[in-house]
Amino acid sequence: MSRARAVVGVLLAAGAGTRYGMPKVLVQQGEWLRIAVDALFGGGCDDVVVVLGAAVVDVPPPARAVVARDWAAGMSASLRTGLGAAGEAELAVLHLVDTPDVGADAVTRVLAAALGSTSGLARATYGGRPGHPVVIARRHWSALSATLHGDEGARAFLSGSADVVLVECGDLAAGTDVDEP
Repeated sequence: MSRARAVVGVLLAAGAGTRYGMPKVLVQQGEWLRIAVDALFGGGCDDVVVVLGAAVVDVPPPARAVVARDWAAGMSASLRTGLGAAGEAELAVLHLVDTPDVGADAVTRVLAAALGSTSGLARATYGGRPGHPVVIARRHWSALSATLHGDEGARAFLSGSADVVLVECGDLAAGTDVDEP
């Protein structure tokens, strides 16, 4: 797979952050949002789509915002909205706003693994534990969409595919979703 293909970062940031006590896109006056957008652009994304919902905020340029009107239905709705806004991209790098220690180096590593694979599928792991970012080639988006429901993102799709390249990133970050303050 050639790097000449467009890569879109899809930042999932639509949730209400109920356990956290606020939408995580608002945490530290938007600092987590800035970190995630920088990680995606710095890691090789040509475009970044920030999926908003519970809170609608200005996103750091040149990222662009889309609103998942049905965000309360869960992560599946946000992921569908993000992929729908991906334009002509051939690869999507899926990332979460609530993993603030994951930087551009992890995005670069996982994207390189996807580009070097025949499947176009790669997922970061942290000490062997699956995490984000996740890279999915466009040819898989339809199959991925068919598995989406409720508050599940790409997990079912990825666990059902033997073609996913697992990329250890535990030397770069903890990769933990921050769910509580």
